[in-house]
Amino acid sequence: MEEKDTYRTITTPSEEVLFKDKNSKFFGYAFPIQNEEEVKQHIEDLKKQHHAARHWCYAYQFGTDEKNLSYRANDDGEPNNSAGMPIYGQIQSFDVTNILIVVVRYFGGVKLGVGGLINAYRTGAQMALEASKIITKTINIEYCISFEYKNMNKVMRIIKEKNLNITNQILELDCKVFISVRKNDSESVFETFDNQFEIKIEVL
Repeated sequence: MEEKDTYRTITTPSEEVLFKDKNSKFFGYAFPIQNEEEVKQHIEDLKKQHHAARHWCYAYQFGTDEKNLSYRANDDGEPNNSAGMPIYGQIQSFDVTNILIVVVRYFGGVKLGVGGLINAYRTGAQMALEASKIITKTINIEYCISFEYKNMNKVMRIIKEKNLNITNQILELDCKVFISVRKNDSESVFETFDNQFEIKIEVL
């Protein structure tokens, strides 16, 4: 059985969504992210935008396969597990990664109780994801192929035959071509180049 070599994510932030319950307002946002610095930046921006709000609860996840996933859920002062985990649950249920979801709450004077909060944060996150354009990307392995200029045609022929994606190339006396290959195709591509005389391939 082939391993999964795709993942779902978003490439642009969602539109702002709003869920209301008993005068409390919950604004939901989804952002594509690559690192924790970006998480901090988005939260700082939302705190400026919603400086009168009470809570900025969020969850995020990085990584493209089960072995390297990392996630965090933050209740930001709401009762334990009433905000961050319901938001994270939506990341799981939509099966998306490299994503941050923030739900900003304005308190409306009426307590919602833990059940009400769980529902509101879950709904805010769900609405943000529904307002996002979710796309499927492939998990790729990056290779560097090194060879002398005289072997250029041989290398280019294999790249063309296998319809490989070149990400960068340095074509001088000693050439380097960088390619990006879908995970499930990566072993056969590696072997093809590895079996060629005077051509070296390595994983980046």
